[in-house]
Amino acid sequence: MRRILTLLSAAALSLSSVWAQTTREEVLADLNRTGGVYYAYPVDNSKNTPAPKGYEPVYISHYGRHGSRYLISDKDYTSVADIFHKADKAGALTELGKNVMQRIDSLMEETGGRGGDLTPLGVRQHKAIASRMAQAYPQVFGKNARLTARSTLVPRCILSMAAFCESLKEKNPSLQIDRESSNRYMPYLCYHSPDHGKYTIDGKWKEQYRKFKTSHTNSNRLAATLFSDKDYVEVNVNPDDLMWGLYWIASDMQNVETPGSFYDIFTPDELFDLWQCFNYVFYVNDGAFGGNGSKVVENAYPLVRNIIDSADRALTEGSPAADLRFGHDGNLIPLAAALHLKDCDLVTEKPDSFYRKFSDWKIAPMAGNIQLIFFRNKKKPQDILVKFMLNEREIAIPIETERFPFYAWEDVKRYYNTMMAEKSAF
Repeated sequence: MRRILTLLSAAALSLSSVWAQTTREEVLADLNRTGGVYYAYPVDNSKNTPAPKGYEPVYISHYGRHGSRYLISDKDYTSVADIFHKADKAGALTELGKNVMQRIDSLMEETGGRGGDLTPLGVRQHKAIASRMAQAYPQVFGKNARLTARSTLVPRCILSMAAFCESLKEKNPSLQIDRESSNRYMPYLCYHSPDHGKYTIDGKWKEQYRKFKTSHTNSNRLAATLFSDKDYVEVNVNPDDLMWGLYWIASDMQNVETPGSFYDIFTPDELFDLWQCFNYVFYVNDGAFGGNGSKVVENAYPLVRNIIDSADRALTEGSPAADLRFGHDGNLIPLAAALHLKDCDLVTEKPDSFYRKFSDWKIAPMAGNIQLIFFRNKKKPQDILVKFMLNEREIAIPIETERFPFYAWEDVKRYYNTMMAEKSAF
């Protein structure tokens, strides 16, 4: 038995190696990864180990981030464009600066009035994820299935839910899906404790982050390539702010329909440094950062409780079912840590090593998701197995199993209930 467990543990490590500590080379292998949570969903197929003999899928529990979106505000585009247009009128732009200005103008033909909205790619992402889910587990989506879909109140999440459900109904038009977006579900879909708000705004991490961001924002080279008049820049341009504005635009280009890129104006080192700053904020505010006393991760406990209770209800009722939830990166990241998905709960307090322990783009790309797939033993109905998937990739949790990626539901439930009880979260 010990040898079997050892071999299965090795298999789990192998299958989950994608979540191992991140390297600079890994990030720069695809510059889109330097966009962090702006990384467009990278999965186009779903890894599904066949269920053990005698088991069939009966229930799916899902939490998904909204799909690809535009930058949060139109000002994220117009404020950068204004800097270039004013400099152009003053004759202070280089040829590259003029070219960048034209690219931004072209981009804004698509983005105008759409700040924070779901992009067409975001719709396609959720339709594709739903299609792969239905294809992999058709038993869950039969005519008698009980399906619920719940979304936060933000339009991009509501539309992501709509796209997901539309795709399921395209597979099986007879499906009835109970869809709702309501304050009623916010206490678990998007919970943040009052202390978390204070910590985010006034936390002790702020000053250390300010110093880190300052040391990793090296804008002089970029400014010199865009502006021909140093005196104009000295009086009219904050090079650091402009660099960050261009970084957001460059990062989000992978999510829009307008062709083109802005990566050419940055060096790989600059992109990597800017991403480290972006990643820093998500680790400290939403992840397992050692300095937040695990309070941030505990924000996901109401969601973990809902996952457990919903699963038990569905499994007791016995009919095929799925509970689909749609929210944000700030919910998906702490959920991955709270569930202790492999390498999503690593702890460090050293800013220079944050990216090695935590990578936002691995956990919460656009349309990122966590799926729990439940399987019932046809001969022993009380025998339930569950597997965990992060972005449609099977992933390990810290519980022994003889059948990775499958875990006994009773063991899983006991583990999480004990965890939450020890934290006195409820």
